[in-house]
Amino acid sequence: MKLNRILKTLFYIYHSVGCIMDADDSQDVLIVGAGPGGLASALLLAHSGVKVTMLEKSSSVGGRTKIVEMDGFRFDRGPTFFHYPEVIEEIFQAIGRDAHEELGLIPLDPSYRLTFGAGGSIDATSNLDEMTERIRELSGDKNAKGFEKYVLENRKKLDFSRVCLQTPWRGPSDLLSKRAMKVATILKPWASVASDLSRLFDDERVRLAMSFQTKYLGMSPFHAPSLFTILAFLEYEHGIFHAKGGLGSITNRMSEIAIELGVDIKLETEVEELIFDNKTVVGVKTNNGEYRAKKVVLNADFAHAMTTLVPNNKRKRWSDKKLESKGYSCSTFMLYLGIDKQYDQPHHQIYASQKYEENLKDITNHKITWEDPSLYVQNACVTDSTLAPPGQSTLYVLVPVPNTDDSIIWDDIKEEYSEVILDMMENKLGFENVRDSIVSQTIVTPDDWDSSDIYRGAVFNLAHSLDQMLWRRPQNRFEEFNNLFLVGGGTHPGSGLPTIFESGRITSKLILSDLGIEPDWNGIDIWFGDLKKPKIANKLVA
Repeated sequence: MKLNRILKTLFYIYHSVGCIMDADDSQDVLIVGAGPGGLASALLLAHSGVKVTMLEKSSSVGGRTKIVEMDGFRFDRGPTFFHYPEVIEEIFQAIGRDAHEELGLIPLDPSYRLTFGAGGSIDATSNLDEMTERIRELSGDKNAKGFEKYVLENRKKLDFSRVCLQTPWRGPSDLLSKRAMKVATILKPWASVASDLSRLFDDERVRLAMSFQTKYLGMSPFHAPSLFTILAFLEYEHGIFHAKGGLGSITNRMSEIAIELGVDIKLETEVEELIFDNKTVVGVKTNNGEYRAKKVVLNADFAHAMTTLVPNNKRKRWSDKKLESKGYSCSTFMLYLGIDKQYDQPHHQIYASQKYEENLKDITNHKITWEDPSLYVQNACVTDSTLAPPGQSTLYVLVPVPNTDDSIIWDDIKEEYSEVILDMMENKLGFENVRDSIVSQTIVTPDDWDSSDIYRGAVFNLAHSLDQMLWRRPQNRFEEFNNLFLVGGGTHPGSGLPTIFESGRITSKLILSDLGIEPDWNGIDIWFGDLKKPKIANKLVA
């Protein structure tokens, strides 16, 4: 009898410990996709004491923010510069690191050269006094004074809107919140970026210098809400940065730090579907088996992920039919060029078409602009020689074009279109005899983006129109299923690296709240402005 009691006690202890272990395991977080937003979440969650597993389909981290090598030349696959570093600085501070030291950020001056098809050019700088004088030289006193007013207005706009961009949105009732009321005092919902800027600048070229940045959202300044005048302001106020080794080195370093913090990153692990228990996501099925967790974070192109990982009959608000009806960003036509010499051109150059508005209308109407398209060229080796063999260089060329459409067969026209772009580089941006110097060339079209898990090839995701922002965008705590969270350009606050990092921070806070954990983030706030703070069960000190 005594032996039986001992065995029963041991059995009870064993199963009690097992239950504790199961409870701990149930707090694990799965992150699907190792892009910048997912990596930001992984860093914050792991530092907070949460066990994190990342599942990445490809053989390397970064998503589109990664380095690709071609014939000995190294290119950023997607984004090529870093701006508004405040968010990543705070994320790194939260985990006890210095972003600038860890990521090798190099400030650029000039930020870029903007060449106008209408004539003239301007070298953008974050030295505001100098920028004012350059505008005065280009366009006169009225536009220089307009720029001074623009800076003051947008400094206030950013200050007021920051809290809205850094907090989750649950529904239209949030419009009655203090944060919404504050930002409402400076927003003009009836105005576009272009129309709002017309108050300050009578020179179309200066308006372009303050508005072409809406392309970072894949939108036209003639349609983008006036809130986004802050995009150019962020560049002029905070500058633009290059990351040594390419922007993809940022996500590489983030993954290294994540591993140091205990994150398990599983590469070449493709998620095939989400696993449900009624309306609750409990795990994922992959090519390497099933993974279960209490919380699942989806870091992927939203529309593509929904249409491939979740059965249509499980989705109402974001059904296939409704996703088809949404507005999406433009796409890009890309040239990655390995050059057998070096050009003494600026690190970044933007050419704005003489018929800029018509060019944008073509994109909206799924037409190709063959005459005088706008384009962007990165000549990174003028700053960073590590990207090419000695004495050689890389040229990264981007042309905004329509997202995928049945009327455009890119395989039939991509070679011809690349010749148009090379002509533009030679004639408009000073890359003399560029064809003779090409030793490596790769073309990427919207169809290629579409085939690489980007819905419609819309590289900037869902458009940032007023009807697809805040609570009307897919939410960080995904509204259709329990325990599913989103990070990336397809969720709030939107596309672009700073906002993608912010989505990772928002989602991390929500998950930690659900888990009852209040971590030590080294002085960085761990909740949201005027939102009610939930009761915290555990206070963890990293």
